[in-house]
Amino acid sequence: MTIASTPHSAGRLPALAAPGGELTREETERYSRHLIIPGFGAPAQRRLKNAKVLVVGAGGLGSPVLLYLAAAGVGTLGIVDDDVVDVSNLQRQVIHGVSDVGTPKAESAAAAIAELNPLVRVILHREHLDNSNALDIFAGYDLVVDGTDNFATRYLVNDAAEILGKPYVWGSILRFDGQVSVFWGAQGPTYRDLFPQAPPPGSVPSCAEGGVLGVLCAQIGSVMANEAIKLITGTGRTLLGRVLVFDALDMSWRELKVRRDPAATPVTELGDYQAFCGIAPPEPADPAAEVDVAELHELLAERNAGLRDFELLDVREPGEYEIVRIDGARLAPRASVLAGEIRPEHGRPLYIHCKSGGRSAEVAAYLRSEGYPEVYNVSGGILEWVRRVEPEKPVY
Repeated sequence: MTIASTPHSAGRLPALAAPGGELTREETERYSRHLIIPGFGAPAQRRLKNAKVLVVGAGGLGSPVLLYLAAAGVGTLGIVDDDVVDVSNLQRQVIHGVSDVGTPKAESAAAAIAELNPLVRVILHREHLDNSNALDIFAGYDLVVDGTDNFATRYLVNDAAEILGKPYVWGSILRFDGQVSVFWGAQGPTYRDLFPQAPPPGSVPSCAEGGVLGVLCAQIGSVMANEAIKLITGTGRTLLGRVLVFDALDMSWRELKVRRDPAATPVTELGDYQAFCGIAPPEPADPAAEVDVAELHELLAERNAGLRDFELLDVREPGEYEIVRIDGARLAPRASVLAGEIRPEHGRPLYIHCKSGGRSAEVAAYLRSEGYPEVYNVSGGILEWVRRVEPEKPVY
């Protein structure tokens, strides 16, 4: 179906999908509550049946989106995810269960969809989305739903959708707050109009660092699914040109307007999104500047015996520190160190750890650049420490 390039007022857009074939008896019974809605009925349901929707991420937001789009009768659902189910996911990623731990998320989600609605065709893309495959993957779908949790992938999704002229639904969550909107370069604003520049690295914590209220995923994800259904069927007023901002603590919604920047340069090719977001590629590890957890365990024993003097910094967030910690470590969140708000004492060797080694490597490199001569990154972080040294402690 050809979509006009002239912007539509008030977020009202033509239906993305043409009506599919007549509904079968099974479909009529399954979707009967849709069919009796005035202004929706069989025509809209047949559009859903014919639609192809790609959901990027089968995590916190992808879970309710996939479940509700499958239940609604979207004919084809694509899932992009290369992660596996972890116990810590189950607090919010409701498409997965205990028996799915260790299973690829895309496969777990597909099994849940088949159990909910076997009439839905599921296409799995068990690969990391990047600028080498995004255009090829997106090309096979009418609509993209972005449930990712990092800025580099959000800009990638935006640019790939703009190049292909496709709309996408975007959602974001952190702690008690959520945001939802619809972006479509052919009809209105894009993600780059809302966020022309990515925030400085480390200034906005991820959900893994800052946490998220589990039920917030359902609240934001259900709005995302609703927007997808409206875009597919051409019903109602979409969130194109509007951003809904939700505060779960205050239980309040507010609306922000966003407009297309008339001076914006159209996106014609995909770029280096790690570089755009200021994320430097990881430097090859210097064996002399790293220690593993077994070495750290011995060093701490020697420090406790008065044979060594050094400082162990934990650069995770306070909430992470409360869950599990290494005895004798001092909390020094990464952002506070990088901003100069925490300055370790000069003259003492420094050992830096985080959850898995990434944040601590960044802080260690920064401290070396600031003139600290003896700085060592703890490879593997707290996850490796629990696995090898204190297995009785929890992980997250």
